[in-house]
Amino acid sequence: MKSQFSPFSSHLAKLSPTFFKSSSLSRPNFLFLKPSMFSFKSPISLSSFDSGSDRMAKSHRPSGEIHVIVGPMFAGKTTALLRRIKSEGNNGRNVAMVKSSKDTRYAIDSVVTHDGTKFPCWALPNLLSFSQKFGADAYNKLDVIGIDEAQFFDDLYDFCCKAADYDGKTVIVAGLDGDYLRRSFGPVLDIIPLADSITKLTARCEICGKRAFFTLRKTDETKTELIGGADVYMPVCRQHYVNGQAVMDAARVVLESYNVQSDSYLDDVAIV
Repeated sequence: MKSQFSPFSSHLAKLSPTFFKSSSLSRPNFLFLKPSMFSFKSPISLSSFDSGSDRMAKSHRPSGEIHVIVGPMFAGKTTALLRRIKSEGNNGRNVAMVKSSKDTRYAIDSVVTHDGTKFPCWALPNLLSFSQKFGADAYNKLDVIGIDEAQFFDDLYDFCCKAADYDGKTVIVAGLDGDYLRRSFGPVLDIIPLADSITKLTARCEICGKRAFFTLRKTDETKTELIGGADVYMPVCRQHYVNGQAVMDAARVVLESYNVQSDSYLDDVAIV
């Protein structure tokens, strides 16, 4: 069994970057390399990572794992992810957290649950830059990588393949499996064939209290990526998703009709 005191801690003083422990959660082996002001390069292709000798060395590493947590909004995906990361850290494994830089709802450099629990993280526009930004030596010593809001990472599939298959990392992914139209959202479903385990969480329907599998958008905005919280979205059961969509569609028709009438009235006033 692996000791709870990782040898990684003895190397911290030798590394030029600074590592921090989060005060919000107790986990002796969580390593957070504080980001500085830097520019991001475009995603790196997998072929650029491995030379022949690198592949030979990596072939002797134990393979990693991929675990996927999905569900609608307010299902507790981030809470489940943080619980798993905290457990891994308490078991003596070196862990790090990553989220999309698009998500700035609660904090820029922390993963935050809807009930306010915080965990320091790297906020990045893509995942394949993570090992470079984190530092090669520090990345090699990592055991577990958590990824929150995974639907926003276009390179999710490539990163998970590299991290688990070649680098021996355990990757824990949390994200939406569907958008507000119940269609596949981003690349999350693409990594299902790669996963060692898949956890489908449910929320509670805001209307009737039954299990909620879907996310209903409250506004008339139609773009797929619309980051928001309870002001924009609500979890609903199947019945109230269908009914809610009908209500929203009817409301849009009424709103569009009102706008047309208002424009016509303004035109008439201008003519008079």
